[in-house]
Amino acid sequence: MIGYAFCGSFCTISKSMKILRELAAEGNEIQPIVSENVYNTDTRFGKAADIIAEMERVCKRKVIHSIVEAEPIGPRGYLDVLIIAPCTGNTLAKIACGITDTPVTMAAKAQLRAGKPVVIGLASNDAMAANLANIAKLTVRKNIYFVPMFQDDIEKKPDSLICDFGQVKAAVVAALNGKQIQPMWCVDA
Repeated sequence: MIGYAFCGSFCTISKSMKILRELAAEGNEIQPIVSENVYNTDTRFGKAADIIAEMERVCKRKVIHSIVEAEPIGPRGYLDVLIIAPCTGNTLAKIACGITDTPVTMAAKAQLRAGKPVVIGLASNDAMAANLANIAKLTVRKNIYFVPMFQDDIEKKPDSLICDFGQVKAAVVAALNGKQIQPMWCVDA
């Protein structure tokens, strides 16, 4: 089963939902997981209730949206892989520092506890500034893999990186084989 977690990079949720739909259409069992912000926040990119309803419709499962619901992922070991896409810089920093205070960070901790892969699809405006050290820290951590990423707007957001959502599935296949997909840094998607 695939765990698919969404964090509050609201402008990229629609790109990630496209991948979620493709994975479901291929017959994969998927457990959706969301941060509290995704679960509760209406934005110009959509209403939280509509996003959650669509995830549940596509996955045919209730969304995990609390730490208590995410905790059994580790002891039960029922996910083959956990995808976090979009993964915000905030969530990335928490995973790098071992902070477990959201459903998504708990899911990541639980998955790593089970010795299984976590695939991170980053979407962060400070990835090449405050979060660059966290990216480096996680690239050498066992069972953490990244979806290839690129600078999405070098003029207006020179420190921003976003994953190439078109490579999420390839990154998952590589991670399931214990490999980091290469190249990890793209010029453009």
